Order: sequence, then C-alpha cells, then structure tokens
Amino acid sequence: MTDPWVALEPGADPVERARVLRRAHETFTRAGTVPRPVRAVVADSWRRSARAGVGPDRTADVELADADLDACRAEHPLSRMMPLIRELVGTFADDGGHLLAVCDAHGRLLWVEGCPAARRAADAMNFVPGARWSESAVGTNAPGTAVAVGRPVQVFAAEHFCRRVQPWTCAAAPVHDPRTGRVLGAVDVTGGDGLAHPHSLGFVQAVARAVESQLALLEPPSPGGGALELTALGRDEALLRAGGGRPLRLSRRHSEIVVLLARHPEGLSGDELACALYPDEAVSPVTLRAELARLRRVLGPDAPASRPYRLTAPAALDLELVERRLEAGAVAAAAAAYPGPLLPSSQAPAVVRLRHRVADALRTALITRGDPDLLADWAHAPWGEDDLEVWRALAAVRPTAPVRARLAALEHELTAPPRPPLPRHPLATSAQRRAT
Repeated sequence: MTDPWVALEPGADPVERARVLRRAHETFTRAGTVPRPVRAVVADSWRRSARAGVGPDRTADVELADADLDACRAEHPLSRMMPLIRELVGTFADDGGHLLAVCDAHGRLLWVEGCPAARRAADAMNFVPGARWSESAVGTNAPGTAVAVGRPVQVFAAEHFCRRVQPWTCAAAPVHDPRTGRVLGAVDVTGGDGLAHPHSLGFVQAVARAVESQLALLEPPSPGGGALELTALGRDEALLRAGGGRPLRLSRRHSEIVVLLARHPEGLSGDELACALYPDEAVSPVTLRAELARLRRVLGPDAPASRPYRLTAPAALDLELVERRLEAGAVAAAAAAYPGPLLPSSQAPAVVRLRHRVADALRTALITRGDPDLLADWAHAPWGEDDLEVWRALAAVRPTAPVRARLAALEHELTAPPRPPLPRHPLATSAQRRAT
C-alpha cells in the first residue's frame, strides 16, 4: 500500500478485498489478533475500539435531539461553514448517491445530508444528526477515526469495527481551528465501494482545507484589543485570547482575577475583589494591588481598569456556554462543552462557589436526564470517579458488572465507619519509655 491512509490501491478488486477484511475482522473479534493485510491505522483503531468496550454488534446512540441539537449546531464554529461545505460537496454527494456528514470534535454528527435513498439506508444504523459516531461509541469509522487521530482517513467495508456499518465506505478529514490548531470536527462523505479511491480522500481533505482557510479569513489574528475569550474550565491556568490573537496563559492568581472580573462586568471594588480572592481576611490590600500591577504588565492594552476594577473589553467565559445550554434544556450540549471543573485547584472563595454551582447544575441535569452515555462520560471523568449519586444513576440505567462493582466499592468507602488506630507494639512502647 503506497498510502497507508487510502483503503484500496488503484486496480485492487474491492470484492476480494472486502472478503479478506471480513475474515480478518472475525479473527480479531474472536482472538484479539490482527492478521495481515489490515492497515496499521485500522488495526490501531480496532484495538482502541476494543479497549473502549465497543462490541461488533453495537449501534450508534442518538445523543442530541431537538434543543440539544439546535444548540450545538447554532454555536458550533462549523455552522458558518455549512454553505461552503454544501457548495463543495453537495453535487458530488447527490450525483454519486452518497451522504455528506459533518461531526463535532466528540464525533457527534451535527449535519447529515445528501441522496434520499442513501439517507433512508443510513437511518437503519443511526447515521443521523445527533448520533454519536466517535470511536469510543461505535468503533472504527471515518469521521470518528479522523477526529481521533487528527488525520484524513478512509474506511472501507469490514474495516469498520461494527458489522452493521460494513456495507459502507467513507472518507473523512478533520477540520482544525486556524488559530489554535485544535480539532473542531470533521467533514465526511459516506457511500458505497466507489468511494474506496484515493480521489475521495483527497477530495474531503481539500474541502477541510478550504473550510480552514475560510475560518482564518473570517477571524484574522489581531495584535490586541477587541473582545476577550477566556478558557478556564478544566484548567488550573486559564487561557486568555484578545481579538482573535494567540492565547495567553495566565498564572493561577491572575486566572482567578480575570474570571471574577469577567463575571462582574460592572466592576468590583478593592474590598469586594479581595474578599472574593482570599480565604484569609487578614490579607493586606497591598497584596492585591501588587497582583493587579503584575497583571497589567502581562496584559498591556487589555489590562483591567480601576475604581472599580473591571475589564475594559467584553469577555466571553467558557463556563457561560455551559450555563446557557443548561438554561435552554440542552443537557447533552452542555455536557459536551464541559471539559472539567472551573480552575480546579483554586481556593479563592468566589471561584470555589462558582465552580460548585456550575458543576452541581450540570450533574443534576445529567441525573435527571438519565442518559447512560452522558452519565458514563461524567462517572469515568477524573472529577466524577467518586461521585456516588452519578454512579447510582448510571447503575440504574446501565447495570453492567463493572458499573455495579464500582458502585459497591464507592458505597463501602463512603459509608464504612473509620478504622480505629492500630495499637502500639509493646516493644515500641518500652523503647519510648526508656527514651523519656
């Protein structure tokens, strides 16, 4: 194979190749070994799928519907790119009897469009808007694997991990944020064996590059000024971006100050800010003024004003997206926007209160929704591994042996009485008496 990311070499027999792959897939699901000639990218993906607990007869779950789906579409950076994507891919998909799909960075399909007959067939395997097609959900597939490895990839026939998807072939390319380089999602074309050609992989890669170029034109870098974007969820040191420029990593104390000022655009007095920052009320006002002086040197033209202390430009705080989605009833979309607790190491009183308020609101919504995949995502995250109520809710809707075992261990740990101290050894006690 000259290109390991292409499923079939030119001139290869797709029928024979599919037969060989089906045998290899059966060997892997039975014995856990990957025989030749399975491509390395596919073999690695099969192993990741198996480690994630995906079974070969798994079907994708629809996680986003109605308000959740609408919220994710409206707020996703690729929503503005859909006219361009449709212009580039629409005719190709319609004429070839294919489907165009666009997913987010979590492998959730936000748009699925194209040939009506192909859409009806895809409905049977839940290849529909709102369904989760990440590798950890349904195993090897082009959009899920593309966002997992950050590379354009083709998946042909029985290279798909789940048997229900094996009649299909797909090619997908990730789309990266031109400012940060992070994966925003992927553009995918799904159809029949005719897509198992180098041209289809090159095509989706060209579409992804065109989208990235358009995103860069719409949001050119700026040397400073303009709106502020603050990323503080799941991070001890927040990232601050001004006017679409490069992100600036703040120190822990500066992260706390900027988060609190972002939550109070009207400003805070020195006493109010000190009470919000320091658990010890005896901290001198000079300490706060020194921190603010250092912050002004770091931020330059975007530094906070004083009397009262306030940010001089509108600030978008990432936790506010979670709050908006919860208020709209878009629970799955809120969970997708939550990479972890707010400044998790911070002990600033106001930050701790805000951290707990947002986390408690989200976990309560997840427990009420009772979606097993959303509960599992929270329970297996570092911040949820000891969350007894979430594990109880998960066990109620997904009572597998590992879930029940973890719940039993948690209940024992959290309800068992404390162990009494061990008695001193007689020899050690005698030695201590002699020493005194």
